[in-house]
Amino acid sequence: MTTPEPRLLALPDFRRFWLSRLAGTAASQMLLVALGWQMYDLTGSAWDLGLVGLAQFLPALLLALPAGHHVDRSDRRRVLLAVLSLQVVVAVALALASASGLMGRGALLAVSLALGVLRTWQMPTSQALLPQLVPLHRLPSALALSSAALQGAIIAGPAIGGFVYAAGAAAGAAAVYGLAALGFALATVCVLRLATRAAPPAREPASVASLLAGLSFIAGRPVVLGAISLDLFAVLLGGAVALLPIFARDMLHTGPWGLGLLRAAPAVGALAMSLALARWPVQRRSGAWLLGAVALYGLTMVVFGLSTHLLLSLAALAISGAADMVSVVIRQSLVQLATPDAMRGRVSAVNSVFIGASNQLGEFESGATAALWGPVASVVWGGVGTLAVVLLWSGLFPTLARRDRLLRDPDEAGDTLAQASPAPAAKV
Repeated sequence: MTTPEPRLLALPDFRRFWLSRLAGTAASQMLLVALGWQMYDLTGSAWDLGLVGLAQFLPALLLALPAGHHVDRSDRRRVLLAVLSLQVVVAVALALASASGLMGRGALLAVSLALGVLRTWQMPTSQALLPQLVPLHRLPSALALSSAALQGAIIAGPAIGGFVYAAGAAAGAAAVYGLAALGFALATVCVLRLATRAAPPAREPASVASLLAGLSFIAGRPVVLGAISLDLFAVLLGGAVALLPIFARDMLHTGPWGLGLLRAAPAVGALAMSLALARWPVQRRSGAWLLGAVALYGLTMVVFGLSTHLLLSLAALAISGAADMVSVVIRQSLVQLATPDAMRGRVSAVNSVFIGASNQLGEFESGATAALWGPVASVVWGGVGTLAVVLLWSGLFPTLARRDRLLRDPDEAGDTLAQASPAPAAKV
């Protein structure tokens, strides 16, 4: 009689990592809400709001490869600890400057740029650290449960930040920044208490080849390349977030409250699906599940684009979030399980650029095509384009389409994969 495995949250290191991600992400979301509102209060310029987002994206584009290289040559726990600690300092500085009336446009843009630099290190470090905290055969469930923390924070963080900002009146921004500092401090304490037993980091000499090793690794693994690029083009074509204000006002004839519901709907669907996947992880036909989830995402975008009823639109967005979460968990599992530990930082850094590019360029694509064809045609044809990408990728990446188990791929002898057999339904 075998002893049942403990629940994931009963594992001390994973529980601390999970709490750190929940607190840190909620703090980041509150910080973003306050930065955006404060910038608009100061300048009243939509252009400046766009610059805030651009300032946070550019560092990822420029520094991702050096960041990934550094993560693989360092103690990942210490890197994450440093990143979170610096965000505490940034949040405290913002709170003090706002309370003193010293904040201006230039300062907000500089802070946004600094946050972008810190997050360029934070994302690959977190992704590379998680496989060190749980047995590899439980990684898909751990990724799903970690994503649940992320989605919960994305839902609650902006709501808490907005409420505190409004309730604080003139001191609202300072209050939000102070609350965010507490969130980052809690996340820092959780990481400080991690007791990982990882192998010593690689000390290979720095070179162009080692810097580009993440790109080379992905290019040589059809399953990994197919999964990452599928997500890139699906989100690039099928995203509708940038157009939600237009749909809320002109197609669904609702106000700001309706826009808030539309923005929250994908995260609600994603949260529900992440909890389901943590309990019942995908164990067989993972490639088919991945392609099917992306196809469902494209179909929901078509339904959303054609909908003139708020409830139908909310349902379509919630299902799109659930489908996207299936794609995210399978893709991250494939990437992490196919990557040797010594390269996880560099591969995760490249993956983060793909994710950031798909989101940022997707918003630009939505706005550009909406200006040319109108918002409905933009979203509908984007969804159709996503369906076309799924069909095309099924032919271009047959090993991805045929992929069965997440933990072992007989078609790719070159991959460094865990050979453990899948566990039964995981306990959350």
